[in-house]
Amino acid sequence: MDTATHFAMGFGLAGLAYVDPVVASDPGLAIAVMVATILGSQAPDFDTVLRLKDNATYVRNHRGITHSLPFMALWIALIGGGTSLLLHHEGFWHILLWTAIAVVLHVFTDLFNTYGTQAVRPFSEKWISWNIINIFDPFIFGTHIAALLLWMTGLVPTAPIFITLYSMIGVYYIWRTLTHWYLTRKVERMDIEDGRSPAPDGHYVLIPTISLRRWHVVHAKKDGSYRIGWYSPDKLIWIDSVHSMEHPAIEASRKHRDIRALLYFSSYTISEVEQTSTGYIVRWADVRYRHRRQYPFVAVVVMDRQFNTIDSYVGWLSPDKMNERISLHMS
Repeated sequence: MDTATHFAMGFGLAGLAYVDPVVASDPGLAIAVMVATILGSQAPDFDTVLRLKDNATYVRNHRGITHSLPFMALWIALIGGGTSLLLHHEGFWHILLWTAIAVVLHVFTDLFNTYGTQAVRPFSEKWISWNIINIFDPFIFGTHIAALLLWMTGLVPTAPIFITLYSMIGVYYIWRTLTHWYLTRKVERMDIEDGRSPAPDGHYVLIPTISLRRWHVVHAKKDGSYRIGWYSPDKLIWIDSVHSMEHPAIEASRKHRDIRALLYFSSYTISEVEQTSTGYIVRWADVRYRHRRQYPFVAVVVMDRQFNTIDSYVGWLSPDKMNERISLHMS
């Protein structure tokens, strides 16, 4: 989820903690729990500081080890223990419990996005992304804000507000999961080629958008090419077909750390090469992220004719901005 939603969830869990009679009866403990749930809801994303080093390190590691099983335990111990030590000694186990809920919920909800996490590390470095909930979901964020505003009024007891909130969100997650499962199979059936049965070539990935009714669709074929489209109720439209080029410069680019970072993170990439007067420009793009006819999540390497690196970039950038950036370095 996005930072704002995780932040709202931190407050929401502080309200939900009022189901615990000990927390509800002790204002000092309730404040300590709130501090712990807010910090716990943000802690796995502390790896954002990796941007200060370089984009390759950030792309390779964001939502990686900081969302892993050992780090979840570390965040719980540091935040729960530290908050208890500083704010409320007697409430240690209550603070630790709600810190654990906040940290685990952060990682769990991130699994539902397209970006995903390495939540089962160290047992596997696989990126787990279920493609069910958009990274910013208006329903999840909006219901949290409504519950928090209602809490501030004091008109309704705290515990019932947040029991209702998280019951609704639980049902929402179940509904979206079932919808995603059903629509993925529906899209497979709808994709009829030449009037025959649905093509068994490869697999289909439905990716959520901010709209509940519209999904991006990626058809990953067995030959490594992709068809890109979208689905809205009973309508499947293909808008692009892409595949990787073959060239020695592309193979050479695989050794570059910016390219390795993107390929480590994504299994849905295409590559292309452009020859220039001084060498080559190799572009890799993640086809899951399509915006305004472009694929903005890219890794690019500029090389001379001997495949030595002149410049490189990895991260979010439109092709137009990328070409402008590279042109400045090649001029």
